[in-house]
Amino acid sequence: MSREKEFKEALEGIDLPVLTLDNRWHKLFTQRARTPEIEKLADEVTELMSRQAKLREDERKVKALKKKLMGEIMELRDRVMKEGEKSRAAKELDQHTRLINDCNERIEEYQDEQIGIPREIYQKNLKLMMLSMDICYDKLHKNSDKIAVIDEWLSDIRVQLKKQVIEKQTMEVENFNLYSYMHSIFGAEVLEIFDIHYDPEKQHPIRTMEIDSRAGTLDQKQIRK
Repeated sequence: MSREKEFKEALEGIDLPVLTLDNRWHKLFTQRARTPEIEKLADEVTELMSRQAKLREDERKVKALKKKLMGEIMELRDRVMKEGEKSRAAKELDQHTRLINDCNERIEEYQDEQIGIPREIYQKNLKLMMLSMDICYDKLHKNSDKIAVIDEWLSDIRVQLKKQVIEKQTMEVENFNLYSYMHSIFGAEVLEIFDIHYDPEKQHPIRTMEIDSRAGTLDQKQIRK
């Protein structure tokens, strides 16, 4: 069974909206171009809808004219009864009768043409829906594949970031302890001679440091995250 036939059977009895009249359908293509086939089908559906609307309006106008003529014909018949078969009223009656017959023919033509339009609109609209679904389905899967790749990349980055943060904190603690020992043993003047400039507040962002009062050093566990 073809995919199109499978779709048609699945959609049997479902009231499918005319896509070209639905603003949500147009929004499906705000970030991607419509294919030439979709453009052609959309134009054809729009033309059919316009033709159907025009036929209905023309039929309405002809029916209104017929109703007016039918209303006048009763008065004309009364005049013919009084004025005779060769009177002006008789000619007007014949003219009204011809016009009414012409209205009937035109109404029938409009109705006949309208019979096939809804089916044609449905078929083209269904095809339009399937083409739209193919594009959106393909985009959904491509996006899903890219999302999976990005998720995996983010997961790896989080692990690497965590490792880097731990390594950074470890080196900050080591630097602080080294400086503390050196400052305690050699003094500030000796460190100045060796051009060792170190400021814990600026060199690394250790937020809270609990320094052991006896050793004057930092332990990794003493850093509060």
